[in-house]
Amino acid sequence: MFHGSIVALLTPFKNGKVDEAAFQSFVEWQVAEGTHALVPCGTTGESPTLSHEEHDRVVELCIEATGGKVPVIAGTGSNSTDEAIRLTQHAKKAGAQAALVVTPYYNKPSQEGLYQHFKAIHDQADLPIIIYNIPGRSVVDMSVATMARLAKLPNIVGVKDATADLARPLRTRVAIGPEFCQLSGEDATVTAFLAQGGVGCISVTANVAPRLCAELHNAWRRGDYATVERIRDQLMPLHDAMFVETSPAPVKYAASLLGKCTPDVRLPLVPASDAAREAVREAMTKAGVL
Repeated sequence: MFHGSIVALLTPFKNGKVDEAAFQSFVEWQVAEGTHALVPCGTTGESPTLSHEEHDRVVELCIEATGGKVPVIAGTGSNSTDEAIRLTQHAKKAGAQAALVVTPYYNKPSQEGLYQHFKAIHDQADLPIIIYNIPGRSVVDMSVATMARLAKLPNIVGVKDATADLARPLRTRVAIGPEFCQLSGEDATVTAFLAQGGVGCISVTANVAPRLCAELHNAWRRGDYATVERIRDQLMPLHDAMFVETSPAPVKYAASLLGKCTPDVRLPLVPASDAAREAVREAMTKAGVL
């Protein structure tokens, strides 16, 4: 259903507000560079500090700018089930092809709570759902057994796996089957994830190296492993630099060097430090994107 390089889009700000023109220009650039799908309003898009109106608007702007050329997987997660339902219903109405729904953060539901949360969204929003499992940010970790239970629901179609556990995609494939869409949430392990049963990556690095990220996945699909290895090695320092400080501050600075947006982030995040900026600039130069 979904595959390849899927960018976790940043949200440009200007004077404290969403820079709509910069965002749509950025989306158009991503499509032109070969990105296979787009995710607005994820963590990289600073969804925790977008108002509900801004969140809806960013999804709408992304869908409008793609012009149907590539799928849009709207971030619609929340630790409030009712809020996640509303956001997912809006994504459906706006024309998104799927929703990316994060495991509820802060309130730490049990495995049964996770199941009931996703089932409620599934039952009240007629849109394919990709589970976003990221224990490092949400504290809870959805088990393979719970995911397999959810996968029996027709619109639970895949996972963005940010556990960095490279046994997980294989265990998930064995438990659920190859039709379940497994997407990596960790740029640095993407080729290993593909080898373990994955089909793509929801990428931070693709914000600033979209063509290279897309070419890696294209090479994988055609079995050109020499090209995969070359691009993998080329991008590794850039992957590290994107997380030298809390994301998305480093990637926003990187995008600002490309003239795509300001480096502004919203509190409680702060802009990248001087040391982080130096590391980002050096990595971009080594990767050949600057």
